[in-house]
This record gives sequence, structure tokens and C-alpha cells, in this order.
Amino acid sequence: MASIFSFTKAQTTDVVKIGGTLTKPYELTLADLQKMPRVKVSRKNQDSSTFQYTGVLLSTILEKGGATLGKDLRRDNLTKYVIIEAIDGYQVIFALAELDADFTDEKIILADTVDNEPLLATEGPFRIIVEHDKRPARCIKQVTSIKIAFAK
Repeated sequence: MASIFSFTKAQTTDVVKIGGTLTKPYELTLADLQKMPRVKVSRKNQDSSTFQYTGVLLSTILEKGGATLGKDLRRDNLTKYVIIEAIDGYQVIFALAELDADFTDEKIILADTVDNEPLLATEGPFRIIVEHDKRPARCIKQVTSIKIAFAK
């Protein structure tokens, strides 16, 4: 009998679906991500080793889909959130304002490399990295979708 926790090659994906309340939902491939403006983020793991992740700001990815950001992120738009899902069903949520440079200097990226190497299959090909979170719980691995929704 096969374990429900075993993952096969067929379960990995090199596409992230960008959707929800966007004007231009799209599918983001690894090649697309590598053509976008790149950002580096340092992050420590539990044993205090520091790793350098490279990827694209989540706000840049959402902006390409027509997300409400910058001066338009006000009133009802402040009730929007971003839900990110991994291949195993794990999910994390961010308020949209947490990703907007007009609200914060925090860097939250969709990474595809660590220390100038592609992410390991167990982590990637896409991983969210939150620069200053004390715990890595929102640094979600094997991302498959990013969606925006209204809280109300």
C-alpha cells in the first residue's frame, strides 16, 4: 500500500498560478520568473546558518497580474489578503499591505535559487522567503498558487 505522504515526480510543478481578484490572472513559469527584476534576501535557518535567496518581490508578481498596490491600496482594498499554497496543500496568508513597498520595507520574495544554485526539489522550484520573520513558518516551499481575495 502506497503512503499518502509519498510525493512523485508528477506532483512537482514548474508553474505557479497567479489569480484571485486580479485584472490579469496568469501562470508564472520558472523562465518567466528569471526574466523579472531580481532581489536577494538573506535568511538564517534554525542552526543560525545564513543563506542568500534570489527571486522576485511578491508585489512585483502580483502587480503584473493587476493587483491593487501603491496609492490605490486604500479603503476596501486594505481588506485584501494573499493566500499562497504549496503542492502538499500547506497554506500561508499575508495581508496585501504586507507586500506593498508603500507600507513596508520588508522583502517577501518568490525565490528560485539559494546561494546561487537552484532550489532543491524538496524546496522548489519556487519558495516564498520572508526576510525578517523569526520563524520560517511562512517561508512556504514548493509553491503552486498565489491568490488575492477580499476578507469580507
